[in-house]
Formats: sequence, C-alpha cells, structure tokens
Amino acid sequence: MTGSPEVVRVGLCAACRHARTVRSKRSMFWLCERSRTDPRFPRYPNLPVLRCAGFEPVEPASNAPRA
Repeated sequence: MTGSPEVVRVGLCAACRHARTVRSKRSMFWLCERSRTDPRFPRYPNLPVLRCAGFEPVEPASNAPRA
C-alpha cells in the first residue's frame, strides 16, 4: 500500500466512510462504526487494515451536493 504515512500506518480505515477517530490525551484510536450493527467487525480493529469486507471509500468532496 502506498501513500501518506497515515494511510500506510492505518490501512483501509484511513479512507473508509465507516471509520472514525477517537482521541484521548495520549492516544488516537480508529473506531469502526460498522461494529455497532454487525458483530463481524471489531470496534477497534488491529492496524493496519489491509482487507475488510465492509470497506466503503469516502466519497470525494467534488461529488458532494452544493449549497
């Protein structure tokens, strides 16, 4: 996998619409929102995630509706 250091460290979660970051004073975790409704997905997956059946890329901003 190529790209920014964050993409290399995190894997697919860095570009997935279901991933959210959770920050504490000393750490940052990647939360999988799919874990809320589907037990197949871990809440906090081991990184880097290289394969995931639930991966859906974030839509580019150019496809977002304009106000």
